[in-house]
Amino acid sequence: MKHNLLIPILFSFLSLGTTASADRSIINSKHNLSASGPGEIRALSEDRICIFCHTPHNATPYTPLWNKTLEPRTYTLYQSSTLASSPQQPSGPTRLCLSCHDGTIALGDVIQPAEGIQMTMEITANRRSYIGTDISNDHPVSFNYYEALPNPQLAQTIPPNLRTYGDGNIHCTTCHDPHDDTFGKFLIMDNTFSNLCTTCHDNVSGWIGSSHANSTLIWISPELKHQTVAEHGCSSCHVSHGAGGPKRLLYALEEEKVCYPCHDGSAAAHNIKYQFSKISHHPIESTTIDITGNSHDPAENITFLQGHVECIDCHNPHAANGTLANDVPDQARDASGRLSLVKGKDITTGIVDPITYEYELCFKCHGNLSNSIPIVTRWFNDNDTIREFDPANPSYHPVVSIGQNADMPSLPSTDEPGLTASSMITCVDCHDSNDTSELGKGGPRGPHGSIYRPILRQRYDTLDNMLESTFAYALCYRCHDRTNIFSNTNDSFIFDDLAVNFSGHKHHVVNQHTPCSTCHDPHGVPFDVNDGGSHTHLINFAVAIVSPFGGNSTPLFQDNGDRVGSCVLICHGASHDGVTTGVYP
Repeated sequence: MKHNLLIPILFSFLSLGTTASADRSIINSKHNLSASGPGEIRALSEDRICIFCHTPHNATPYTPLWNKTLEPRTYTLYQSSTLASSPQQPSGPTRLCLSCHDGTIALGDVIQPAEGIQMTMEITANRRSYIGTDISNDHPVSFNYYEALPNPQLAQTIPPNLRTYGDGNIHCTTCHDPHDDTFGKFLIMDNTFSNLCTTCHDNVSGWIGSSHANSTLIWISPELKHQTVAEHGCSSCHVSHGAGGPKRLLYALEEEKVCYPCHDGSAAAHNIKYQFSKISHHPIESTTIDITGNSHDPAENITFLQGHVECIDCHNPHAANGTLANDVPDQARDASGRLSLVKGKDITTGIVDPITYEYELCFKCHGNLSNSIPIVTRWFNDNDTIREFDPANPSYHPVVSIGQNADMPSLPSTDEPGLTASSMITCVDCHDSNDTSELGKGGPRGPHGSIYRPILRQRYDTLDNMLESTFAYALCYRCHDRTNIFSNTNDSFIFDDLAVNFSGHKHHVVNQHTPCSTCHDPHGVPFDVNDGGSHTHLINFAVAIVSPFGGNSTPLFQDNGDRVGSCVLICHGASHDGVTTGVYP
């Protein structure tokens, strides 16, 4: 008789525990699958709570008294180029969790009672609680924490408030407590400001001072319980289960779609998403995506970059911040906080990690083996911007070093009154949004997108026979004073040794409708171009408009001293034999 009484007493204990602890834990959670449970998925009549996982007798030989038969399963495991350890097939507590959450065993298919338990519904593939047998898009489990070391971004010892198994093995219950839903999603602690994530990932480079870790901007998502970007923390971009971008556990398969929900103007100050809808933009949406969803790889060797561009190629989301770059006229522009802790290449083609100067980021892709298609085909084409901006060149725009030409009468301009021959500029002074804040408009600064090709801040016509106007060459006139360029005072044209009182630039650009790009290559001309001509003043002629003359293989320009030069070429049907000398600013 005493034995008969013991069984219901034991089951009452297993089902309810103490009243105080049960009220704040499993009874009012979705893990209460009994008929009294609060969730959609529950038993039709079974009123015991613990029975769905535990049984005191004839249990599966797993602790703690498991009430399910664990049949052999093969799971697709998480893989990443940045994970040093090797996850194994689920075992221990992880295997127990998956006996329900992989959807292969009915929730009511228990050992005791033998007839099973009838349920209102099952965990199906359309539910968030469904994980399935493909766990490649879930945070890795069943791996040893110490095998992931050394990793400077991880805690070097297992944090004492985390539960591990054996000699440091990580399982579902390292982060989740299936009996306690105090913090939501059965987490073992409150994850506001990513407190749980940063327990292990405690030294992610740049995170503490980053905008994403500190921003008080409001961003409401139905998937997240907090309001500000900082409160969301890692969860703004990453998801622990069912990630769209598996390798990095990102919400979406395409990386830019992880950025857009905030950077469409709804939370961040500027609508970056709109910039990428413009006719000229970095093609982040057309990058070839591998089967795991990420074309950019944090571990990639940028010496041999394959053709791709993603937001994260330019911006490190863990480190980007609002620190301003320097604005010293005769120095190369530093990388601002928005470009914090990203890799690049310096002027020697060496890898720099992180970049110091803004141009080093551009050189990462546009230097060395760049596959960019030039907007103007020239007699000497070199898509390697590192070579184009080499300070050893006869001419270049002063991005890396102060320019070669100390005599620049077209500087300064009304728009840029501080420019002199010793000033330096940046790539973004030309390659920028057409509604950039630099023009007093409301758009973002940077080469995201523009209505002018190739991602230019202002209009830059390159077709022949274009009528000159302040708009046609607005990009050039931003720095080079238009009035000065066409001035009779600072520029004359000498024909057959007879001085004619009009501007050489005016004659070609205004009268002959010749675009600036016909003669001038805006990046620079490499020092090793050997054609017998001069390539000072960015002279590198356009093939479509200028052709050779006098038996030469290329059209030639000869620099004859300060503001004096002559040409041997054919342009607009007119032959220049080198006798005519032009004087230009």
